[in-house]
Amino acid sequence: MNELFGTLSDGTPVHRWTLERAGVRVRVLSYGGIVQSVEVPDRDGRTADVVLGFAGLDGYLTHPEPYLGALIGRYANRIAGGRFELDGRPYTVTPNEGANTLHGGERGFDKRVWDVTPVEHGVRLSRVSPDGEEGFPGRLEVTATYTLDASGALHLRYEAVTDAPTVFNPTNHSYWNLGGAGSGEAAGHELRLAASRYTPVDARLIPEGAAADVTGTRFDFRRARTAGAGYDHNFVLDKGVTERAEEAAELYDPVSGRVLTVATTEPGLQLYTADHLSAGPFAPGAGIALETQHFPDSPNRPDFPSTVLRPGEAFRSETVYGFSVR
Repeated sequence: MNELFGTLSDGTPVHRWTLERAGVRVRVLSYGGIVQSVEVPDRDGRTADVVLGFAGLDGYLTHPEPYLGALIGRYANRIAGGRFELDGRPYTVTPNEGANTLHGGERGFDKRVWDVTPVEHGVRLSRVSPDGEEGFPGRLEVTATYTLDASGALHLRYEAVTDAPTVFNPTNHSYWNLGGAGSGEAAGHELRLAASRYTPVDARLIPEGAAADVTGTRFDFRRARTAGAGYDHNFVLDKGVTERAEEAAELYDPVSGRVLTVATTEPGLQLYTADHLSAGPFAPGAGIALETQHFPDSPNRPDFPSTVLRPGEAFRSETVYGFSVR
């Protein structure tokens, strides 16, 4: 189902699409590729929205920085100093977090209106990011396909091609609260991550040094435990880059019984416990972001998995969010 959700100041209409299958209802906006809501039942069959989102377009325009539910690009996470070198040529991209570039710059994918077409059990979003957008090289043709499978799992598939060497690292920035959006803090959720290492960061949240072992640290989520607070870190998934989406994380709310599983082809997962969230009704800790992606600042770290995309190559990535109860 497609309906008008609002209108931007320049008159551009924003539409909302509703996907529904196997007891799961997902609403997607053409603005920012935003996952506005995900409604799933608890162990007693009561349905609630488990991602943070605003009821109207004005909420997203007034509070853009938390990136609630947004499609992030061209580069998710941080690029140190807003600079990188590719094939010996320096590039400067728009800084929007001090000197760093965060989530694609001042006007990334999250602030663009996407073309949306229906596909079986879902929608396909597409746009062309022109050469030089936010300083990134190459004309990038991007599609993001959101579908529900027969079990109600939400599949997000990203594809892209470029006409010049560039870097590309998309993700979805949903904040999950399995007790229901607006139900309070999500810190009591139990989290498990299939990650034996993480990337330590400096005061600017830029990775420094080599990936570190999680053993004996507060970063060890290999066995499920309460998520708590104080995280905005990339975890190095044990599986690495994979051709098919493999399970990387599980989030469980003991109160509602809802379980979220995250499978991905990506090598990393950014855990953000929303300590600094302040957007309308949503206070710090109101949700937990599990951002599947390549590592932060990879364009400046040749020891990290590469985010370089070249002409003639096809970028493909998939993340799957599964829902159940126990």
